Amino acid sequence: MDLNKTIGINIKKARKERGYTQDQFAAQLQVAGCDVSRGTLAKIEVGIRELKVSELPIFLELLKIDLKTLYME
Repeated sequence: MDLNKTIGINIKKARKERGYTQDQFAAQLQVAGCDVSRGTLAKIEVGIRELKVSELPIFLELLKIDLKTLYME
């Protein structure tokens, strides 16, 4: 599977496990200093848009996951 799709699927899964809607999670990302809108988050979750290296630590922290979980197929 494409790496971006794998990452997106795992982000979506972790977001839903924590009970966040895309709007809620995008708002949390923005408060944490990550300029990601709901639309951008949707693109990341389906693998259209890559997760930037600068965004990675914020996603991991807010979702409470590690890199291994993010890359797991």
